[in-house]
Amino acid sequence: MKKTVILFALAISILSCNKTSETKEFKTAYIDTAKLLEESVEAKDIEAKYKDKSKVMGNQLEVEVARWKSDAANFQKNAQANGMAWAQQKGAELQKREQELSYAQEAMLRQLQQESGVELDSVIKTYKNTIKEYGKEKGYDYIYGTGETATVLYAKDSYDITKDIIKIVNDKYKSSAKKEEKTDNKAEDKAEAKK
Repeated sequence: MKKTVILFALAISILSCNKTSETKEFKTAYIDTAKLLEESVEAKDIEAKYKDKSKVMGNQLEVEVARWKSDAANFQKNAQANGMAWAQQKGAELQKREQELSYAQEAMLRQLQQESGVELDSVIKTYKNTIKEYGKEKGYDYIYGTGETATVLYAKDSYDITKDIIKIVNDKYKSSAKKEEKTDNKAEDKAEAKK
C-alpha cells in the first residue's frame, strides 16, 4: 500500500512538472482605440476637412433658407390682401420649397457622413496593419482593443501601448505628408521651369 501511494504521488509530481513546462506565458497588450482616433493627426485632419466642407455646404444652404424665410414673412404680410386663391398657391409653393430645403440638408449630411466614413475606414485599416506590424515586431501574442467597442474589460496600465501606436501612426502620417509636399513642390518647380 505504501509503495502504491508513493508511486501515485511520484506519478502526479511528474505529470505536474510536464504541465508546467508546457505552459507558455503570452505577451499581451491593449490599445485604447477611441484615444488612438482622438489623438491621431490624420484622423484630426480628416475631421477638420469635413468640418470645413460642412461649413461651406451649410453656408450655401443657409442662403436658401434665409431667402425662404424672407418669402414666408412676405407671404404672411400679403396673404389677406391678395386673397384666398393667391394665399393657397403661394402657401403650397413655400411648403414645397421648405420640403426641398429639408431634403437638401439631409442629402448634404448623408454625403458628408459617407465621404468622411470612407476616409476614416481607410485610416482604421491602415492603423490595424500598423498595429499588426508593431505586434509582430515587439513579439506580442495578443493586442486587444478598448474604447467605444471594448473587448477588454480590465487590463493593467502597464499593458497599454496606445501612446506607442499613436506616435507611430502620427510619424508615418507626417512623413507621408512631407513626401507629398516635396512631390508637389517638384511638380511646381518643373512647371515654372517650362514657362
